[in-house]
Amino acid sequence: MNLEKILAISGKPGLYALKIQTRSGFVAESLIDGKKITVGLRSNVSLLSEISMYTNSEEKPLAEVMRNIAIKEDNGPALSHKEDNAKLMDYFSEILPDYDKDRVYPSDIKKVLNWYNILQAKGLVSKEAPAKKEAATTEPAE
Repeated sequence: MNLEKILAISGKPGLYALKIQTRSGFVAESLIDGKKITVGLRSNVSLLSEISMYTNSEEKPLAEVMRNIAIKEDNGPALSHKEDNAKLMDYFSEILPDYDKDRVYPSDIKKVLNWYNILQAKGLVSKEAPAKKEAATTEPAE
């Protein structure tokens, strides 16, 4: 699952795909309705690939959390983000058992499940492990 060009824009619902960069910002396309918008440099924008979830031991990248949901749901849709908080927290405990209950709020869980369902509807989620980037090995010159 590649979240490199998927954006969450503060104040705008849903997710956006980064299309092109301009001098004053960039153009993004909504994954919900396909409409293109211009986003200025002053907007608060988050790349999904840069977001992590708190666990009791470390931070888990959002892509890994999404992959866990895809495995649990066999690439199908997740629980609706509109369920009550107790049900959402129980569901999230199945996906990420050691998530930090003090720092991950129900609003965060709702956002992750909503984002997952948007990506799943577009066929952008996968339960497959991401391909490992092979590091170039160089032999020391003799």
